[in-house]
Amino acid sequence: MLPGRAEGLHLSTHGLQQANAVSEQLGPRYGAVDVVLASPLERARETAEPLIRHLDQPLVVEERLIECDFGEWTGATLTKLYRKPAWRDLMAQAGNFRFPGGESIREVLDRMLDLVNEIRRQHSGETVVGFTHADPIKILATEALGMHLDQMHRISVATASMTVIVIGESGINLDSLNTGVMIGGAPV
Repeated sequence: MLPGRAEGLHLSTHGLQQANAVSEQLGPRYGAVDVVLASPLERARETAEPLIRHLDQPLVVEERLIECDFGEWTGATLTKLYRKPAWRDLMAQAGNFRFPGGESIREVLDRMLDLVNEIRRQHSGETVVGFTHADPIKILATEALGMHLDQMHRISVATASMTVIVIGESGINLDSLNTGVMIGGAPV
């Protein structure tokens, strides 16, 4: 199923275990965390919860971290979507694709870059952790690597993984992708 922005989706027991593992890894790996942002969707906020409890600091809900608006595709099964000609368009020409009744891949990139620029201005030298969703991460990672948006599907983002994007004066760089992934109950 393509959950998109559907509300009321919560983490499973396994998802909660993954969220705890991510929280445990963030401190030792990256030092002090100054700001914690999360998508307004429940599953992202629940993933951030162990970290904000550990840090004893507030969670900042950041609208620009929300999942793509999949429009009419929200809640559809992937099996059904794979058969659509529009799915092939998404896979071949993501940079020009707009989800039926939803947003375009370019709009997702624009809102993510807007957030990056705000972080650069307001949090220079600080560690900002953001909890978001696979497609916004893939889209921003594509940009950080200097790839064309049509190639975004060459990047895979695992559930409850960590992607590190370094924001500098000259732009953004991908430092790591999919670290801390839970395999068999243990982070790698």
